[in-house]
Amino acid sequence: MRLLRFLLFPFAVLYDVITRIRNWFFNLGILKSTSFDIPVIAVGNLSVGGTGKSPQIEYLIRLLKDDYNIAVLSRGYKRKTEGFQVVNDTHTAEDVGDEPLQFYKKFKKDVTVAVDADRTNGIQQLLQRNNPPEVVLLDDAYQHRKVTASSYILLTKYNDLFVDDFLLPTGNLRESRRGAKRAKMIVVTKCPENLSEVAQEKIVRKLNPKPYQKVFFTTIAYDENLKGTNELTIDDLQDKEVLLVTGIANPTPLLNFLKEKKVSFKHLNFPDHHNFTNQDIENIKKSYETLPSQQKIILTTEKDYMRLEGKVDSLNYISIKSHFISEEKVFNSLVLSEVKKIN
Repeated sequence: MRLLRFLLFPFAVLYDVITRIRNWFFNLGILKSTSFDIPVIAVGNLSVGGTGKSPQIEYLIRLLKDDYNIAVLSRGYKRKTEGFQVVNDTHTAEDVGDEPLQFYKKFKKDVTVAVDADRTNGIQQLLQRNNPPEVVLLDDAYQHRKVTASSYILLTKYNDLFVDDFLLPTGNLRESRRGAKRAKMIVVTKCPENLSEVAQEKIVRKLNPKPYQKVFFTTIAYDENLKGTNELTIDDLQDKEVLLVTGIANPTPLLNFLKEKKVSFKHLNFPDHHNFTNQDIENIKKSYETLPSQQKIILTTEKDYMRLEGKVDSLNYISIKSHFISEEKVFNSLVLSEVKKIN
């Protein structure tokens, strides 16, 4: 692996030059970037892979939905449709992407969820609708420089900080670490629940935030009550044979959580945002049928449930939330102040 990274290093340098020129052109106004008269909050990361964007978007929805008309705009990764789409009851994950469908099913009474690879057009379309949004949350749009967001929230994983990474293809960074300066809030995600203040301070020093930036720490909180076919709790799984099906970037935290809960499971692991084929579904069914116990279920993540619902029986999912280890009120206050500054 080290040899491969060494061989790919020249390409990473070239990638750095290209992304630096692109950002420079946007900063100078040579490439057009559109700003809007309403608060636009972009949530994203510098690296590829799962950093917990969906739980963070959902956290912001819960924070803002009672006081503002909110829209969530995503590109709809791996969807089969094109252009601007407002998510509705007829859509599937293949139509709009798994995460936008998840947002819609969970919050459809509170938010408008839309997809468009062209975020500028997407926001413009949303603003032309009846009852237009007062706040737009941009999902996974940190590098989408064609829109100038009013505020940027940068996510970075506890065990894979962007300052420890390198540019593609040598590392996993989409752009240089210098891109972090656009963020006003940096959230270290997927931390251990018992992360000490000393450990937090050490990470803050490592991230070396600008004077205008604030660093926060969150962990993943799993819902003890499962949703789907059966009304079960996590503890109920101790008496069942579980087939765990995941198609997420990093299932390790979920695996560890189930092990801590003494749940016995067989794991079928697929790539992130995997579109399950008919053959995949057949393999899942066969794996489920071969489980020795009659007391058995299929367990998946909420995101994967969006792509598996209706295709297999006895399907349940476990949902997650972003939980602040400390200074949650400070984070909320900063977000609200950013919104009120424009509203």
